[in-house]
Amino acid sequence: MKRSLWISSPLLVAPLLASAALFAATDASAFEFGSPATDHPFRSAQNFEIELRLSPYYPQIDDDPSLHGQRPFDKNFGSQARPSVGLEFDWQVYRIPHVGTIGPGIAVAYVGMSRDVTTVTGRTSGDSTSLSIYPFFVDAVLRADAFWRDSGFPLVPYGKAGLGLGLWRASNAAGTAVADGVAGKGASWGTSFALGVSLALDALDKGSSRTMDNSTGINNTYVFIEESWLALNGIAQKNALHVGSNTWVAGLAFEF
Repeated sequence: MKRSLWISSPLLVAPLLASAALFAATDASAFEFGSPATDHPFRSAQNFEIELRLSPYYPQIDDDPSLHGQRPFDKNFGSQARPSVGLEFDWQVYRIPHVGTIGPGIAVAYVGMSRDVTTVTGRTSGDSTSLSIYPFFVDAVLRADAFWRDSGFPLVPYGKAGLGLGLWRASNAAGTAVADGVAGKGASWGTSFALGVSLALDALDKGSSRTMDNSTGINNTYVFIEESWLALNGIAQKNALHVGSNTWVAGLAFEF
């Protein structure tokens, strides 16, 4: 995948690890080592997590073997990844003692790109062409937050696995594009996998964390980064457009 002008994921992981080490080196009173949840009356019930997600997105259209090396997406839209914004909602159904939570999650994202159409003489015409992609996925999510809840170490590793669906639409000034009588829109099924780590911002100020929990019900606030493999290449479909992307995702998460 092309990721020009975007920072690679290792450079974003490093600040998380450095921050965690810094928290661990501070006065032990900043953490509540080994304290069970029943000793924390300020904590409200924790059942859900919401993620605000941002990532570079370069669809795998040109990776389709049926194109025999042709690169229509690169030719029309270039090699630069576009920003994708998304939202995820996870239900933490069950807590595994001394491990973390497990449950289903659902997410949606959007990425769009466009370019001006050029004439045969190379001049820019008054028309433009665009491609919009809406990736959806439903995952099983395991969050190993025992490090944070039981030991006070503010890193939460997690993993996700499930199914995805990519809705897409190619359009121009007249609306949905049509080529050889076929409308330029469709849906591609696929799989979704991700591995990531979250940094608990509550470790910065435990008092503010208690106040936020009491006033809003937000138990924890995190910044996170994950590596995502979204293969929307068509499950049991013929000629599905490959609109998935292997990329990194960063964002902000709230547990409540």
